[in-house]
Amino acid sequence: MDSITQAALGASLAGAVAGKTLGRSALLIGAALGTLPDLDVVIDYGTAVANFTQHRGFSHSLFILFPLSLFLAYALHRWRPLLSYRRWLAVTALILLTHPLLDAFTTYGTQLFWPFGPPVAINSIFIIDPLYTLPLLAGILAFLLRGPQTRTVTVGLALSTLYLGWSVTAQQIISDRVEPALAKESLQEAPRMVQPMPFNTLLWRVTVMGENRRVEIVTGFLDGDGPITLENFPRDPELAKAAASLEEGRRLEWFTDGFLHYERANGKLTATDIRLGIPGAHPFTFVLARDNGEGLEPEPSSRLERPVVAGELLGVLWDRMTGSAEVLCLASLSLPPPGEGCT
Repeated sequence: MDSITQAALGASLAGAVAGKTLGRSALLIGAALGTLPDLDVVIDYGTAVANFTQHRGFSHSLFILFPLSLFLAYALHRWRPLLSYRRWLAVTALILLTHPLLDAFTTYGTQLFWPFGPPVAINSIFIIDPLYTLPLLAGILAFLLRGPQTRTVTVGLALSTLYLGWSVTAQQIISDRVEPALAKESLQEAPRMVQPMPFNTLLWRVTVMGENRRVEIVTGFLDGDGPITLENFPRDPELAKAAASLEEGRRLEWFTDGFLHYERANGKLTATDIRLGIPGAHPFTFVLARDNGEGLEPEPSSRLERPVVAGELLGVLWDRMTGSAEVLCLASLSLPPPGEGCT
């Protein structure tokens, strides 16, 4: 999740556990601990792919964060012995461990069990979702205004947790909804990713990876009874094989679970993470190799500039989310006329 949300979660947890004893300072300590795992972004691992895939790595590992919570609890107890070591441990462990667990509900991928196993990505909540964050902020604000009453932050935590649970339930409902449409296309066994569109859990995007095509579906809870629209994007298996021959290509495949789009143009082989953002606005595209005239020559990966997102996109998403528009064409990020589909 975004840094504001992680700081709010940490502050809320610290306020709930230690707010009556430490007062408002508990919120500051909690916010600092809540942002601690994300400090790995300052580390340069040498290439664009390495920086991308190492983020949420060791600093988000439960095997690292639990021992760290023991040490931090000891240090904080020496600094502020108003709390017992056990309560300090409750503060540090809850905050440090919930940070990566919350991140795992997003799509980016979180290496909870680093250095063992692949990243975990439940995909049920967008990286920024106001309906998750606002209850936490409201509880913190009430705590600041009304004094150290743990009830306010506890209520905020309860509401945000219920919303997180709803996101998983909604994800399953959407997955079941698209099943008949995918079965008609013989794609029911193909790799599938179901995730919410930006900033909400009412409108969802389903990405299905066929052998020679990728299918995208946008559907939501406020849709009418109209048919589900499937939008096709081409895939080139040969480019995927070429990328698989490269060390950084294999690293990207591992990190994204294969949800990548490859292109070969202007003498470059590029790979785009299609999980994040939406088509036409994917933020992570990497150059893996260049054509030297005799074939692809690997080079240290670099990242292309993030595409500019038009301001009108928010209005398009709103119209589609509320059901006032029946179809959203991802290829053009536009709404076709009523009764028409995507070309």
